[in-house]
Amino acid sequence: MRKNKFLISEKFSWQVEADQMAKAVMEQQKAAVHEAPPLLDHKLVGGHLRQARKARGLTLAELSERSGIAVSTISKAERGDIALTYDKFAALAHSLELEFDAIFGRRRKPGAGAMKPSFTAAGKQQIYDTPNYEYGMLANSLTGKRMMPMRAHIHARAVSDFPEYIRHSGEEFVFLLSGKLELRFENGKSFKLMPGDSLYFDSSVGHIYLSVGDEDADALVCCVDADEHRPRGAI
Repeated sequence: MRKNKFLISEKFSWQVEADQMAKAVMEQQKAAVHEAPPLLDHKLVGGHLRQARKARGLTLAELSERSGIAVSTISKAERGDIALTYDKFAALAHSLELEFDAIFGRRRKPGAGAMKPSFTAAGKQQIYDTPNYEYGMLANSLTGKRMMPMRAHIHARAVSDFPEYIRHSGEEFVFLLSGKLELRFENGKSFKLMPGDSLYFDSSVGHIYLSVGDEDADALVCCVDADEHRPRGAI
C-alpha cells in the first residue's frame, strides 16, 4: 500500500514538473512571437552612406548632382537625422554604384556561388521606419538580390503627408495583407485595395501609398530595379 502511495506521489510530482516545463516553453514561445523585430538605426545606415561616398572620393555636392537629391537631405541622412524613403535610397545606390543591401551594411560575400534560400521568421524582419511608411526588410541574409521584398506598414493618410510623389526606376508589386489601401499616381489614376487585392505597376510613375480608415494598412511590396541601373561589380 505504501509502495503504491509512493508511486502515485512520484508520478504526481513528475507530472507537475512536466506541466511547469511545458508552461515555461509556451511562455518563451509567446515572448518570441511578440518580441519587437530588430529596428535599423538611422545613424548606422547614415554611416554606411557616408563611408560609401567618401570611399568614392565624392563630396556632398557631387553626390547631390549625380543623384538629384539635395545636399541638405544627404547630409541629414548621413548624420541619421532623417529617414529616407525607398526612392531616395535607390537614387543614392545608383549614384554610388551600390547594391541596395550595402546601404544597410550587408555586403555581398565574395565567391558566394549559387543563390541559397533565405528564410525570414515571422517578426524577425529588419525594420526601417519613416514618418509615412515602416519598411520590414525581408530576405536579409541574401545579398545581391534582384528583387527587394518588403512588408510595408503604411502610416500615411493624406497626399499632404508627402513632400512629393515617390518615383524610382523599375517595377513594383503590392499585395494587401490587412486594412484598406489606396495607391495614388501623379497622372491622376488611383486604385483602392482590400485584403487579397494586388497591383503591379511601373514605379517610375510617381506614386504614394495611403491607408484608408483607422487601421494602418499592411502589405507585401516587391520592387525590381531596371536593368540599366543594376550596378556592375557592386559590393
